Amino acid sequence: MKYDGLDTAALAARLGVPSCLALERVTSTLDIIHELAVEGAPCGALVLADEQVSGRGRQSRRWYSPKGGGVWLSSLKRPSRPVEGGVLALRTGLAVVRALTDLDVVAKLKWPNDVMLHDRKLAGVLCEARWRGPEIAWVALGIGINVHGPLPEEIAGRAISLDEVLPGVDRLMVLDALMPWIRDLCDRPNLDESECLEFGQCDWLVDRAIREPVEGTARGVDRTGALVVETPSGIEHVVGGNVVPA
Repeated sequence: MKYDGLDTAALAARLGVPSCLALERVTSTLDIIHELAVEGAPCGALVLADEQVSGRGRQSRRWYSPKGGGVWLSSLKRPSRPVEGGVLALRTGLAVVRALTDLDVVAKLKWPNDVMLHDRKLAGVLCEARWRGPEIAWVALGIGINVHGPLPEEIAGRAISLDEVLPGVDRLMVLDALMPWIRDLCDRPNLDESECLEFGQCDWLVDRAIREPVEGTARGVDRTGALVVETPSGIEHVVGGNVVPA
């Protein structure tokens, strides 16, 4: 199929990726990228879908992915060394925030994988690794960005589409801004000082009181991508769970 008027060869050339597959309707782009990885697809291979019928987020949550409503993609990474799962998710989230900044949209990151705009969810990231014994074989980076509304009433209070703040935006504009950051995603095992600083500048949770996964005050992230929480009994480093503000 053509994706917003471009065939897959034109998309791959435009986005600077070794291969691009654009599909009309899929369960999840993550499913397709894993299949391609098994078949030997190169690092940087990209899958785009017009619609996902089983788009997924963390903890098996469904990601609303209507036909033509957003950028639903997965990118294949083949890290040369193991990377902490939380680190890669945060790096991908930072890439989304940078791309939005390039579009003059100021977004925030809610640990571990939500991109927030005006306190509503604009985008999400999900990283799924596959291993071959002790070695990492590949990682599928899944990204969903709401581009066009209106959103269903049941999620409109907590989600937002990009065209609410950027009239006239289209999916190719978003991809043009996003893919340079995704292509250059590094595979260092931990966040470096500059990445921690960058996260701190767009940290939606910082200094907020939270109830879950532990009760306390969010104080940023550490170099492993863990959430740092100041609790009554001391500092805790949270590596997983769903954050619920107090």
